[in-house]
Amino acid sequence: MSDEPQPKKPRPGWASHEPQAADTPDDARDDTRTDAAGLPRSNESDGEADGHGEPGPASVKTGASATAGASAKKAAREERRAALKARRTGWRRLVPTWRMVLGAFLVTALLVVGGFLLGYTLVQIPAANAAATQQANVYLYADGTVIARDGEVNRENVTLSQISEDAQHAVLAAEDRDFYTESAVDPLAMVRGAWNTLTGKGKQSGSTITQQYVKNYYLRQEQTVTRKVKEFFIAIKLDRNQSKDEILEGYLNTSFFGRGAYGIQAAAHAYYDMDASELDAGRAAYLAALVNAPSQYDVVAHPGNRAFVEKRWNYVLDGMVDEGWLDPAERARLTFPVPKRTTLSTTMSGQRGYIVNIVKQHLVDNKIVDEASLDAGGYRITTTLQKSKQDAFVESVDDNLMDRLDKKNRKVDTYVRAGGASIEPKTGKVVAMYNGIDYVKQYTPNATRRDFQVGSSFKPFVFTAAVENGSRTQDGRRITPGTHYDGTSERPVQGWPGPRYAPENEDHEDYGDITVSEATDKSVNAVYAQMAVDVGPDKVRKTAVDLGLSPDTPDLDGAGPSIALGVANASVLDMTQAYATLANHGKHTPYTLVEKVTQNGRDIALPERHTRRAVSREAADTTTSVLKGVVEKGTATAAQTSGRPAAGKTGTAEEDTAAWFAGYTPDLATVVAVMGQDPVTAGHKSLYGAMGLPRVNGGGAPAEIWGQYTRDALEGQPVSSFSLRLQPGADESQPPAPDSSGGPSSSGDVSAPATDAPDDEDTDSGTPDDDGSSSTGDDGSESAGENSTGGTTTGSPTGDTGDGGSTGTGTGTGDTTGGGTTDDGGSNRDELPGPGGLSGALDGRRWD
Repeated sequence: MSDEPQPKKPRPGWASHEPQAADTPDDARDDTRTDAAGLPRSNESDGEADGHGEPGPASVKTGASATAGASAKKAAREERRAALKARRTGWRRLVPTWRMVLGAFLVTALLVVGGFLLGYTLVQIPAANAAATQQANVYLYADGTVIARDGEVNRENVTLSQISEDAQHAVLAAEDRDFYTESAVDPLAMVRGAWNTLTGKGKQSGSTITQQYVKNYYLRQEQTVTRKVKEFFIAIKLDRNQSKDEILEGYLNTSFFGRGAYGIQAAAHAYYDMDASELDAGRAAYLAALVNAPSQYDVVAHPGNRAFVEKRWNYVLDGMVDEGWLDPAERARLTFPVPKRTTLSTTMSGQRGYIVNIVKQHLVDNKIVDEASLDAGGYRITTTLQKSKQDAFVESVDDNLMDRLDKKNRKVDTYVRAGGASIEPKTGKVVAMYNGIDYVKQYTPNATRRDFQVGSSFKPFVFTAAVENGSRTQDGRRITPGTHYDGTSERPVQGWPGPRYAPENEDHEDYGDITVSEATDKSVNAVYAQMAVDVGPDKVRKTAVDLGLSPDTPDLDGAGPSIALGVANASVLDMTQAYATLANHGKHTPYTLVEKVTQNGRDIALPERHTRRAVSREAADTTTSVLKGVVEKGTATAAQTSGRPAAGKTGTAEEDTAAWFAGYTPDLATVVAVMGQDPVTAGHKSLYGAMGLPRVNGGGAPAEIWGQYTRDALEGQPVSSFSLRLQPGADESQPPAPDSSGGPSSSGDVSAPATDAPDDEDTDSGTPDDDGSSSTGDDGSESAGENSTGGTTTGSPTGDTGDGGSTGTGTGTGDTTGGGTTDDGGSNRDELPGPGGLSGALDGRRWD
């Protein structure tokens, strides 16, 4: 045994108390600690000998001891962390470490970038919402004054060039002064707007004009996080796809300005009754201020808010000055532009609803715009209607009819309806219409309905057809204004192969032997029924259609002799077109209601309208010469109040369910009808007793309405006389037939034996020009372009007697035909009141 002291054998639970070196690794220090059983742990390998050279106790430890050692290390580390945490007491425990801050920042940045990329990828620019694309169709008078706007949304899109620069700059100054230089979104402004809203400084969105446009055009108005997120991403994409001008244009067309107006064009009309192109800086600044709070900033609706509104208005103008868009001197001169209390109503009330529906139907029927496109809106339709004439028509109906009704005390007065139309003969333009008392109270348009008989206002078409076809009576006499007929009431017509037809005259009046001109003045049914047979009902129908009646007119076909009495149910507008053709010397120009149509600034092509020869000038002008007598001394003397040379014809339907007057001057053709209809059942009603009168017929209210309207409509225009060219022998009074009932019907057979009158079968050949120059007649002689005083158009300029004519230098026959008294020299007695004057119009007795 060695003398050196030997190390003692460790006892269980013993641990070394020797201090460890400061730089000793933790693992090394841990290895000297005891395990859970209190046994010392060593770093030595299992096979290492102890101090005696023999294997020590550690050499027999297995992998289990290694595992126990690892667990001990983990426990030690946790113990140290707990000790460290124990030192962070109080508020220090709430402060994150720099590692935590850095980690949170990196995670947040990754989330933001990832979220942006994901949102930009997923959110696409959607189709525009339905409300943003809806527009109103705007209907205008010929002078550009607004008649009405239809559609659920009052919006009329315009291009940026159609918006004044002042209006553009005012909106930018109010909403987004850096619009042209900034990005599509402004996060700082969004945060600032949210903060101002939360702190009670007013609701502010902080959105750019691009974002507001996205909200208006692509999204809805709800205040949700989802909508704001979509708005954010769509605005960014839109800014890459559209120019700033395009975005501003869209914004100005979609913003709401109050008074039901969407878009600056509708707003300009709603507040100032002008186009957006006409807005000056002052008015534009007020409209720009409205965008912020449309309902509260209307100083007419909320006068108590004016001080606040003016403050906003000044803010906009000052912004325009700051941006260099408005001269300071001009700014100083501006005063607050109070908007109009009420602008022209654009609703469907009054005549507006009728006009809109009739014009829409006209556009569709003429294939100008289809119905689906009209429903989508966006059309600006300039009509041919003239506001002054339209107003004059309404006023005349009110003065001469509506104001004379007593609906409380006379039930029949509740049945009264009125319709009217007025056309320029030379152009075919419809310049005025009357359709009813109010569209919202009575929907049926009386100017275009086809369910009332036209009565004796149809008779001129029979006579025109007779002249046009060279027709003759049963005994072979040429039908002229001076041709004699038997005017006995209930006289059976001759030459009609159908059932017996014997029409009665009004009040069963017998007139005996009477000329065509006199029969027209007094509207003798017996004469015109016979004339219809002499001409041929089919030829009468053809002439009526050629003049302007629709071929689809109810009861126009198969009427037989009764066609002359006006059993056809033509519309007022169709009748006006036919009479306009007579006024235009037999030339027919299809009527039109539309002057111009545009959509979003683009012109829509209108169909060409061609003037055609409907009947010869002699046929039309000879009819005019006869119809002048009706106004001068016949059933329509009330029409003399027009103060113009006039021709026309009255008419009364069966049982007095309708009364008509159709008349014209050289410049204007107008038809007025008064109708009876039950307001509940819509059935036709008699007008006996209406306005307190025994009966209502064409010479009463219709002629009176016509006279006042024509006077007012043509006020300020030179008085024109008719320039007529009559059929040969028009002014001659033919002797009556020896036996008017004998002989077969010639039915307009132009080959029948002629009398002393020349044959003028070829009504188009040799027709004089409309400029009044002379032309060659059927016999080769020269015909005067205009009749000389008291002569006929067939007399030569030198006064020689033409074939069948009278001397051109004579003073005229002065007969009731009215022929030969229609020159331009003022000697045609058009300006003179006829026998009976106006008192005849108010007489209870009527010949119609």
